[in-house]
Amino acid sequence: MSLPQRLVIATRASRLALWQAEHVRDRLRTLYPACAVELLTLTTRGDQILDRTLSKVGGKGLFVKELENALLDGRADLAVHSLKDVPVDLQAPFELCAVLDRADPRDAFVSNTHDSLADLPAGAIVGTSSLRRESQIRARYPKLVVKPLRGNLDTRLGKLDKGEYDAIVLAAAGLERLDLSARIRSLLEPADSLPAAGQGALGIEIRDDRDDMRAWLAPLISADTTSCVVAERAVSRKLGGSCQVPLAAYAEIAGGTLSLRALVASPDGVRVVRTAHSGPVADAQSIGEVAAQALLDAGAQDILRELLQDEPRSD
Repeated sequence: MSLPQRLVIATRASRLALWQAEHVRDRLRTLYPACAVELLTLTTRGDQILDRTLSKVGGKGLFVKELENALLDGRADLAVHSLKDVPVDLQAPFELCAVLDRADPRDAFVSNTHDSLADLPAGAIVGTSSLRRESQIRARYPKLVVKPLRGNLDTRLGKLDKGEYDAIVLAAAGLERLDLSARIRSLLEPADSLPAAGQGALGIEIRDDRDDMRAWLAPLISADTTSCVVAERAVSRKLGGSCQVPLAAYAEIAGGTLSLRALVASPDGVRVVRTAHSGPVADAQSIGEVAAQALLDAGAQDILRELLQDEPRSD
């Protein structure tokens, strides 16, 4: 196999997205010292539309379209994503060819005045960009007020510091990657806030005709993380997972066994359907599919039907 001479990574322009792309760039430079690895920084529609929640403007695909256009027209060879932002229904001519080691998958509680969700008084305002987080917060703490929170990480923290929210909930991995761990007052364990499919993992997208890229990126793949997110994304795929669906799926591996927890909730948190399944790591895909079917059988179908009826059109 010939070695790459020049690689261009497409990335969003946010500070966190740039960290992620630079992380992959540095890994590739270590693997291929003679290769020139460059970044192509782009602004996506998801970055531009900040006055509405993702569930109302088209969902996760808003963060990848411009990067995919760069792959299509040859301006970039690969795109680096936070995996939880990558739609589970990637279509040809694209593929998710590499999943890297996972960082902390948990949600983080951030506040300047309180130590945890349980410490917040009734009526306190909690900000989050995720229906998944919102539904789980509402289910456990119905006296709290949950409001939408959009923008990049620095923007969200800025809104907290201005007093617009009493607390906000963010992905722990993003805070840790930007050396903002000191902002974390407490971490929400999966039993309290089950993570999104792929949360904490980085994924690399390429054109599906790039056999060379597939081979060059293979050394970056984390086998365990890949198996976990295969199971998690199988749940989301079967349930039509998107930003319109409060859906969580999180898998762990121990002793050759993959254990998966998943849930579907109504946005108000009144109804939460949970399931847990485990099996051999090699059966990750089927474990996810079985879990999804179990959710449907336990009542998630009714929640999804109502959400579909209320789902706004993408603009």
